[in-house]
Amino acid sequence: MRIAIVTDAWAPQVNGVVRTLEAVIAELRAGGHEVLVVSPSGAPSLPCPTYPEIRLALMTPAAVGRRIAAFGAEAVHIATEGPLGLSARRWCRARGLPFTTAYHTQFPDYVAARTGADPEWVWRYVRWFHAPAAAVLASTATIERTLRAHGLPRVRRWGRGVAPAFRPEGAIEPRMAAARAAAGGAPVLLHVGRVAVEKNIEAFLAADVPGTKVVVGDGPARVALERRFPEALFLGALFGDDLAAAYRTADALVFPSRTDTFGLVMIEALACGTPVAAYPVPGPVDVLTPTTGALAERLETAIARALTLDRATCARAGADFTWAASARQFLDALAPFGAALRMAA
Repeated sequence: MRIAIVTDAWAPQVNGVVRTLEAVIAELRAGGHEVLVVSPSGAPSLPCPTYPEIRLALMTPAAVGRRIAAFGAEAVHIATEGPLGLSARRWCRARGLPFTTAYHTQFPDYVAARTGADPEWVWRYVRWFHAPAAAVLASTATIERTLRAHGLPRVRRWGRGVAPAFRPEGAIEPRMAAARAAAGGAPVLLHVGRVAVEKNIEAFLAADVPGTKVVVGDGPARVALERRFPEALFLGALFGDDLAAAYRTADALVFPSRTDTFGLVMIEALACGTPVAAYPVPGPVDVLTPTTGALAERLETAIARALTLDRATCARAGADFTWAASARQFLDALAPFGAALRMAA
């Protein structure tokens, strides 16, 4: 099948949306499917308000449509609710072409965290954007229920996976190991993800627990957090084997976000044998079990419990999440259209 994926989130951005799309696209292509990615790459763009590292592409519906039509797409998936997603939505709607969408991000909560806007106002936009979709892809049961409760009944499950690099055996991260040695064997507590206000990293860094705190990732809040918490170790962004080594070196992954739809880093940590501490919120409540993670409204309590969990049990649970299964769910949810419509421009 020839599949067009339209996304406002793409490399060089580093986030769960981009990593998910890259992994699923690789599986689709390995299965013989042809995939066109319509992204901000090469398009005129503006910096996103409050988050200038993200560029918002300026591409008209006609320009997006020309790329989809020239590719000869047989199905369209609109991954994000930004300017490119809006253009693709408008083009498909004008021609009566079905499309699917995905709810990757707790958009109302993110906007509220950054601007103070009422999330219910943002939900009006989310509902309007996704309502015409043949299916809205959701990563967990909790997000599926949330979307249905906000008037979006056509929801399909789309899970996540982990790459082969994330396994319990292998190298450890040298800087984290050195920090552990300097601390006399105290626990190494890790956070992985975009360093931004909506990730609530401050709650992790301020938690009153023994051990070395390590932050892997980059983002607009990093400079301020490094200044406020000089005792923490900030390693910047890591990928592939280096990221897996960081997970393996940690005694627990601390996931303080209250606004994620899934939390890809949690299953990567589990696959490396590292238990997770988190709040009892969407994402963690869907991914973690009492044997793989600890949930508590007091983060210190969750961390203490996570440090008692069995690493082998975590690794077995993490191995159950595969990108092959994720790609099958994505394919099953698509809404292909007939060959006669493929030339619509």
